[in-house]
Amino acid sequence: MKVRSKRWHSTSSRLILIYGALFVVWGAVLMGMIQWETTRYLNTVIDQMLQQRMHYIASTDPTRLAATVDAAAAIDPHGIMSVGLFDKDHQPLAGNIDHLPTSLLRDGQVHLLKHGLPRPDRDAERVRARGLATTLPDGNILVIAKDISTIDGIGAIIRRALLWGISLTIIPGLLGGFLLRRGPERRIRALQKATDPIRRGDLSKRLPISRRGDELDQLAGIVNTMLGEIERLLSEVKGVCDNIAHDLRTPLTRLRARLYRTQQQIGGKPEAALVESCIVDIDEVLSRFRALLRVSELEDRHRAACFDEVDVGQVLRQVHEFYMPVAEDRGQVFDLDIQSPAPARADAHLLFEALANLVGNAIKFTPSGGRVSLRVSMDKRGPRVDVVDSGPGIPADERDAVMRRFYRGDNSRTTGGSGLGLSIVSAIVRLHGYALVIGDGSSNGACLTLYCYPLAPEEKAGTCLSRSVPEVASMTA
Repeated sequence: MKVRSKRWHSTSSRLILIYGALFVVWGAVLMGMIQWETTRYLNTVIDQMLQQRMHYIASTDPTRLAATVDAAAAIDPHGIMSVGLFDKDHQPLAGNIDHLPTSLLRDGQVHLLKHGLPRPDRDAERVRARGLATTLPDGNILVIAKDISTIDGIGAIIRRALLWGISLTIIPGLLGGFLLRRGPERRIRALQKATDPIRRGDLSKRLPISRRGDELDQLAGIVNTMLGEIERLLSEVKGVCDNIAHDLRTPLTRLRARLYRTQQQIGGKPEAALVESCIVDIDEVLSRFRALLRVSELEDRHRAACFDEVDVGQVLRQVHEFYMPVAEDRGQVFDLDIQSPAPARADAHLLFEALANLVGNAIKFTPSGGRVSLRVSMDKRGPRVDVVDSGPGIPADERDAVMRRFYRGDNSRTTGGSGLGLSIVSAIVRLHGYALVIGDGSSNGACLTLYCYPLAPEEKAGTCLSRSVPEVASMTA
């Protein structure tokens, strides 16, 4: 069975994505905290500088205050530390601040200027600034402000560092995740390949185990232990059933021979009919035992080594020739349609046996005057055989059970048979790795389709019995 690769559904990929997301979140939180602490610290330093400068200038002799303000402004031509002296009417008296900031409270505390301040060296560009204003005893207003664009620059540096850190971590992480994912994917494919013969019924196979001893190896070891126990139990059950069928055949055969001799001796007496009924019952039991042993024989996988190229059309001609007299005796129309199929790798005798069982069931359950069609055509990858009848069909709720041994559906309880013929078909189909699909015919009958190649999961139609689809196929009993 081919599994589509879901690249980012592996455990390693999910862990990398989770860790990457956690790194991005915590990296952003960490950088945010660093920026917040840095900004808070620098603002505190600036506030202290402004308050010290304000205390120094405000304590100057009032007669020399204007000169002091102009001197303070002259030593900072770039306007990083701005100073301004205004009269009661907010008219500038000295300094390099042209207008009194209207939003700045004159409470002697440092505040953020909402509209910023112009910078002389930046073509009067307004920059973020912090400032404080105070009213002097003579009614004049002294304002001191400092550009804080440096703090914004530091924040930008921190954000760029965060982006670079995330990039230099996530990108190698994704590349590393891609490389780490390839190893488990290869091992999963190896495990998947190893399960193919197991799903076909070869319980002697085991999953490969590497030297790493990791979780996959531990799981493979558990599965191998389970497979060994299942193989042992199934072998014991199969051995018991085969031994019972084999051992009972001999006494039943002797019993039948004695009853037959008794029947010959009593001649036309009334007891002869009772003996005849007993012989019929014994023959039915013997046929069931033969069928059970035949199923066990077909479940031996070693016969697959003798497969060869088989002309499917020729096998169908033989089946048609074999069952044509039976269909004519029942007043049925038995069609054969061969559309030049390619040969299939199979055992010709087993393929004939499987198709004969399917056609025999179709003829048995099709009423007199009905039609049975046998046709072969080329499908996507190989021959496709359809057996279509106009009988009562196969109820959908029975299509998962009719391949079990001795199962007999509601439509087959009144007809003869042991319920083992389709178990033989099941064994043959599994031995070849083919696919068997059951559906409805065009005239309310059954349509049994044998694909002479395995079906992929996405090709599954109805109920299948195949190498790729392990569910039990549905057919009439």
